[in-house]
Amino acid sequence: MKTREEALAYGMSFPNTYQEAPFHDLNWQLVRVKGSRKAFLWTYERDGYINLNVKAHPEWRDFWRSTYQSVIAAYHQNKEHWNTIILDGTIPDEDIRRMIAESYDLVTDSPSKRIYEAVKKIPKGRVATYGQIAELAGDKKMARAVGNALHKNPDPGSIPCYRVVNAKGELAGEFAFGGAGAQARLLEAEGVEVRDGKVDLRKYGMNA
Repeated sequence: MKTREEALAYGMSFPNTYQEAPFHDLNWQLVRVKGSRKAFLWTYERDGYINLNVKAHPEWRDFWRSTYQSVIAAYHQNKEHWNTIILDGTIPDEDIRRMIAESYDLVTDSPSKRIYEAVKKIPKGRVATYGQIAELAGDKKMARAVGNALHKNPDPGSIPCYRVVNAKGELAGEFAFGGAGAQARLLEAEGVEVRDGKVDLRKYGMNA
């Protein structure tokens, strides 16, 4: 990702967003969330490169700055809460998108945020179904959204997505947790018995 157009298009791909140039200066193009009008993506050209300002959680703010030379304390904004991404070609597109997505989540009460908080509530040695997590997150109809969010888990160390199984107790696709058998190994390490790719919900379910 090197152009403003790519960044704005990705920002606009999130629900309930709109683009604005609020300063009567077309160099500053923002993407905001409808309703709250909060901006989560600022774009502008500086020193020959397109720059993006994105909100960052304190736990990730310094990680991104230390990982990439082209992620710095935010220009023209609160440096405690915002980072600047310089689109000079040195940062993988995947991580740029992840930082923009994190910024969106921080300025919205997004379904993904509520899903991740629900997953954190699954006790060690227990599992929950996609439907249970959806209900804990406030909408029992969004079980599919739970799966999508877990595949984009921004912090596997504190969001134990491997503890989520389907309504039959079956484990997720092997690719989701780092390769063949990874989810089973993580569960078994916590004392959960896995047989033929399934967990007995009556024994290990969160409400069992």
